[in-house]
Amino acid sequence: MFDVRRALSQERTAGDLLRKHQDELLRRHLAYIAGHSPFYRRLLAGAGIDPSAIAGVSDLGELPFTTKADLEEYNEELLCTSRREIVDLCLTSGTTGKPVAMLQTRQDLDRVACNEELSFRRAGLEADDRVLIAAAIDRCFMAGLAYFLGLTRIGAMVIRGGSSSVPHLGELVRRYRPTAIVGVPSLLAALGLRLREEGCDPALLGVGKLICIGEPVRSADLSLSVLGQRLVELWGAQIYGTYASTEMATAFTDCAEGRGGHVPPELVLVETVDELGRPSASGEPGEVVATPLQVTGMPLLRYRTGDIATLHTDPCPCGSLTPRLGPVLGRKAQMLKIRGTTVYPPAIFAVLQEWAVIQGYFIEVYDDFELSDRIRVVVGSREAGLSAETVAERIGARIRVKPEVVLTTPEEIVRRTLQGEKRKPVTFFDYRRSGLSDDRKQDGANYSTEKDS
Repeated sequence: MFDVRRALSQERTAGDLLRKHQDELLRRHLAYIAGHSPFYRRLLAGAGIDPSAIAGVSDLGELPFTTKADLEEYNEELLCTSRREIVDLCLTSGTTGKPVAMLQTRQDLDRVACNEELSFRRAGLEADDRVLIAAAIDRCFMAGLAYFLGLTRIGAMVIRGGSSSVPHLGELVRRYRPTAIVGVPSLLAALGLRLREEGCDPALLGVGKLICIGEPVRSADLSLSVLGQRLVELWGAQIYGTYASTEMATAFTDCAEGRGGHVPPELVLVETVDELGRPSASGEPGEVVATPLQVTGMPLLRYRTGDIATLHTDPCPCGSLTPRLGPVLGRKAQMLKIRGTTVYPPAIFAVLQEWAVIQGYFIEVYDDFELSDRIRVVVGSREAGLSAETVAERIGARIRVKPEVVLTTPEEIVRRTLQGEKRKPVTFFDYRRSGLSDDRKQDGANYSTEKDS
């Protein structure tokens, strides 16, 4: 496994040498999956591809994609090692389908730990830090485990708080005074508000960094979103955005410049593609496609994540020359077509987050019309003067179409969005007939996806 400090320094001198190294890593990756995975052996042969003929990264576009459906249907056939070599079973969150098992070897866990060490060092964390992990470490999720492994490599003190109890997290913050917190930004905002309500100013507790997972804290132009700005106002801390997924076993984290999550070039190859699978235009958003490198248990080739984001290739002000991934703008499966306008749920959520009187929300989408989706935005509030028409008009001013809005109580929002088997609130319910399995029609598809390792 690579040396993390060396990897950070190499990013400032990226060029032909790094590309040659990536070419070698890709060739090694292809030879490994073709030789050990029944699924990939069949997939490559069916596409008429000889892995040994692939010269390197420049030929990546000639290779077939892997999809979530492939992981669900052929899961066991992607395994490249014997069962005896598997030391950990991770489950995806099942936010856009059923949970999928990703099996890891000892080497894979070491790789995850190195990746998280790299991410945390990029955010400036050191051995003297005390870090509260406000993320689940149980239920076969990768997130909390990955953060724990990465922080222990740095030598920081880890406070494993979990994500199930805001009062418990508040007590840990007051008692042990972490210098950084890792967690979902909406949870961190709720935690900050809870502390304020109890007469404790979060900005005076010594938390200098918030490492935000699972939800974007930046807008498409890389400026802080409303949620990101709220966290700064509450905590007075530096905000770092991240992007990751269980399938990729790789995290992309902001540096202090906040110009997108840096791609670790020795651990993953990243592309963005359009709806036809072609490379998206430079600077334009597309579906994130990832090829994780140096994975031994269940390595993937050109995995279509379903997330829409922009890949930035200009140098970062921090001095790094490697690409950076912007915030996730939405899920491909959750793209909405409303009277000729394409909308992703986060654009609507961003409007609602600007109102302090709004306490929770979710979206329902139906395909009542042939060429247009019908969306219903359900908003929780106790504000007597707030009307559904006012909310609809403000949303319409931002996204150019005015949706149906229904007001309800915050308690009803909690009842609908907090589901025991899900890690985070379910805020997107998809009742469209096309492309959805029966269980997804019933339960909806969760926008708050597990993109945090």
